[in-house]
Amino acid sequence: MIAAHAQHGLGEDAIELFSKMLALGIKPDHITYVSVLSACAHIGLVEHGRKYYDMMRNVHGIEPTLSHYVCMIDLFGRAGLLQEARGFIQEMPVEPDVGAWASLLLSCKLHKNLELAEYAADRLLALDPDNSGAYSTLANLYSACGRWEEAARIRKSMKDRGVKKEQGSSWLQVLDRIHVFGADDSLHPQKDEIYKLMAKIWREIKEMGFIPDTNSVLHDLEEEVKELILRHHSEKLAIAFGLLSTPEGMTLRIMKNLRVCNDCHSAIKYISKLVGREIIVRDSTRFHHFRDGSCSCREYW
Repeated sequence: MIAAHAQHGLGEDAIELFSKMLALGIKPDHITYVSVLSACAHIGLVEHGRKYYDMMRNVHGIEPTLSHYVCMIDLFGRAGLLQEARGFIQEMPVEPDVGAWASLLLSCKLHKNLELAEYAADRLLALDPDNSGAYSTLANLYSACGRWEEAARIRKSMKDRGVKKEQGSSWLQVLDRIHVFGADDSLHPQKDEIYKLMAKIWREIKEMGFIPDTNSVLHDLEEEVKELILRHHSEKLAIAFGLLSTPEGMTLRIMKNLRVCNDCHSAIKYISKLVGREIIVRDSTRFHHFRDGSCSCREYW
């Protein structure tokens, strides 16, 4: 239950459940603490995370495993305490694994710390030379910083090594069938209706105040082209299809294999308000519950 609340962005509820568990005299184990530390990381409760990490060791006598260390790196990194995250990873009594370096790298991308990202990516690729996520994250960060030549160099390295980038896709179930969408998807039999509805929604949410985040398009293109690319991201197409295919007011449940981008996150908030529906998106990080213009993650994911 604690883990489920954490995944759905209900960190305070997860911590409350943990407090009730302790009050009932139930001793937590190492798995419980992974869930509690993850809950703190997902909502930015840094001091709570420190407290529970110390409690785990000093009160309950549980020695941290790599999973606990990665939670703490994630906690500091998401909060922007990147040097603290780096210090933590360097002082760990065990060798950092791919997960530890990947957590630091993703936090560097989030906070646009290129120097530390290069350091983390170098350590990650030393352990896993064909890790597509490391290449993609570093290339995307170079692009976001306007360093197009470095981004191209990283992508060429991927190609030369035969490393394939994981393509983003989103899917939802309507009746007894799963419908899968890629970015700029042209294969769905209802593609014309989907694109037409998405264009209409795009105009309407812009009138509501939505501003496309063209920085989410990590290529050196004209703004108009970037906006068109954003409009056709896989989760947006899946939502448009869901709106066409389900009764008015019905909750939409979308799955995505990668982390939802900043533009889609912002757009879906507006869409939920525009259409008066709850939209649940499960990305690679967590569940996002969009309702009436807000998300359960409170912009922390």
